[in-house]
Amino acid sequence: MRPDCSPSAPESQSPARITALDVLRGFALCGILLANIQAIAGGGDVVTGRAWLDLLVHQRFFPIFSLLFGIGFSLLLESAARRGARPRLLLLRRLLALLAIGLAHFVLLWRGEILTFYALAGLIVLLPSTWLPRWAVAALAAVLVATALLVGGFYTEVPALFLLGSALVRYGVIARIEDSARVPAVLALLFAAGAVPALWVQVGGANDHAVRFASVVGGLLLAGIYVCLILVLLRTPLRPLLHKVFTPLGRMALTNYLTATLLVLAAARLIGGRPHEWASTTVLLIAAVILIAQWSFSALWLSRFHQGPVEWLWRWATWAQRPPLSRSDP
Repeated sequence: MRPDCSPSAPESQSPARITALDVLRGFALCGILLANIQAIAGGGDVVTGRAWLDLLVHQRFFPIFSLLFGIGFSLLLESAARRGARPRLLLLRRLLALLAIGLAHFVLLWRGEILTFYALAGLIVLLPSTWLPRWAVAALAAVLVATALLVGGFYTEVPALFLLGSALVRYGVIARIEDSARVPAVLALLFAAGAVPALWVQVGGANDHAVRFASVVGGLLLAGIYVCLILVLLRTPLRPLLHKVFTPLGRMALTNYLTATLLVLAAARLIGGRPHEWASTTVLLIAAVILIAQWSFSALWLSRFHQGPVEWLWRWATWAQRPPLSRSDP
């Protein structure tokens, strides 16, 4: 901490950013955009029925985002506690600000957005869990994950993954996330062993219940595989490339998530037709154009500013003090 900063003052950067989290966040953002394009453009639910989307994309990326949200929440709690701030009040403001952003997104642009539910789940589950010992958080996470597997659905998985992410921080796993490639490699193999039969059932299941169960199990396991493979690749010579491609997107994930809705709606007006009937190549092309534009903007913005514009406003609301934005600010 700089000597001229008060203990509760917001800082432009955390003391030591964990590169893997930024990369994973950017990677997950790409998958979420791909999964949501037709739903945003059509103003309805996620479009299914395409094998590659159903197997590789749908329900595979929001678990990563949910896990990262729980991780980020607990990292901020630790940071605020070290600075002598009132950490739970700070986190309450952060969740309420996210709720306001989500409601605006819901009312003005897209009713399928996730920020509103993230904020509500944070208020109901994450914030109260900060009073629990870490073993209780881990046990509750395990119970909720098991419940999510049995019941299925977005609304049961998200709180479970929030708590799992929080538990990983409190047990020191995230602090060591980039220390070794062996553990994520072994986990990826274990997840794959479970994912293969689950995906097989999802493709050719005899009844809807079996397919629904296999889809949830396969989604969580495939999300785990994606995370583990990224962590392994970050220990190889591909690390600079992954950092360059995904970190700008990840560090401005909130800004990019919101602006993606505007860009998809604009693309829908240009392309026309019924979004649920778009060809796979059309969906991929829209995703590629949007991500290239967002990456370019994010890289340029972060070369001059500490945070994305929406992230900066969110941080301002969190700390109740205006944080520096430009890199030229003292």
